[in-house]
Amino acid sequence: MAMSEAAWRYERRFSLYTMIAAGIWLVFLAPAVQEGWAHRETVAGWLGLLSITAFAVVYVWSFHWSRPRRRSGLLLRRVDPAAASILLALLALGAAMVLTLGGPGLGFTVYVAVAGVMLVPIRWSLPLAVVLAAIAEALARMVPGWEGAQGISVSVGLATFAVWGMWQAMRRTMDLAQVREENARLAVGQERARMARDLHDILGHSLTVITVKAELAGRLLDADPERVRAEVADIERLARDALADVRRTVEGYRDLSLVGEISRARAALDAAEIDADLPGSTDDVPSQWRELFAWTVREGVTNVVRHSAARHCTVRLMPDRVCIADDGRGWLGAQGAGHGLAGLHERAADAGARLLVESPAGGGFSVTMLASAAVPPDCPPAGPEERRIVAQDVREGAR
Repeated sequence: MAMSEAAWRYERRFSLYTMIAAGIWLVFLAPAVQEGWAHRETVAGWLGLLSITAFAVVYVWSFHWSRPRRRSGLLLRRVDPAAASILLALLALGAAMVLTLGGPGLGFTVYVAVAGVMLVPIRWSLPLAVVLAAIAEALARMVPGWEGAQGISVSVGLATFAVWGMWQAMRRTMDLAQVREENARLAVGQERARMARDLHDILGHSLTVITVKAELAGRLLDADPERVRAEVADIERLARDALADVRRTVEGYRDLSLVGEISRARAALDAAEIDADLPGSTDDVPSQWRELFAWTVREGVTNVVRHSAARHCTVRLMPDRVCIADDGRGWLGAQGAGHGLAGLHERAADAGARLLVESPAGGGFSVTMLASAAVPPDCPPAGPEERRIVAQDVREGAR
């Protein structure tokens, strides 16, 4: 995935800071520089100074080169040939420092051990640090005049451990940042799904009613012009309401009015010429269930108007449930789960409620939203008394 311009600038700036921090620690090569400068009249002195310069350049550049590869995990899994080449170059330049400058040049072992932590997996860098510490300590104790370099093994060990700990902390920080980015992407995806579901519920209901009213107005155009005017006025009002609902949804205001949805249901059923038996009050419904029940009324009545070919629709509203039942054709012509009922199922799951879809044995269809899974599913029917449960999970089949 391409890096954004802002991320690219941040990466470049961070790499620069990393190289500066690495360069600051080169101050501990000062004894070797002093030794080379003291013998600048000799070939060995100049070769030593050149070796120090080349070593410092390669060492600082290795920080810049290794950082993106460590972040991607490339250098943590296997030995990269380029990384091995950088280590060999540092070892060769360090050996040249020791041969030309003597004991002060042994300080290179600390830097090579640190570079090893950055460039190769820990299973290789740790043995490398141990070997370097042992060789440096042995030379400091065995070669006459190199006694000042004794104890270099301690510096190698401390530096290796410190840089390894730093990289582990940075790795965990980067992993945490990646998790946060993934969570942010998931949150965006969930919000998009929520928005799509809400828009489907709102527009599906409103456009269904507008379509039914437009068809009715077309049939009455010559027979009853006054009724046509009334229907056109309703279509305009419904379109404005739908637009307002969409705006509220986009702005994040998803609360619905249960009273308003029952009123809209009455208008939609009347327009579809379906006899409606609707509740006259919503006072008994607890406030925590009003929004969920409002969505249920909206989706249930939309299904009745759009799919049922029913003559009668009943909405029963109780404190712990809402039931929408019709005496239409039921499951005939079903083509798998509908988006509206699937979205209603998701709302029920989020609220800890239960959605029950039923079909009477003699035809018809009903949708029941229960406030809890412990609530008995019995609901006054609209039509035949005998009922059979077809599915409790609307994802298994719906109109």
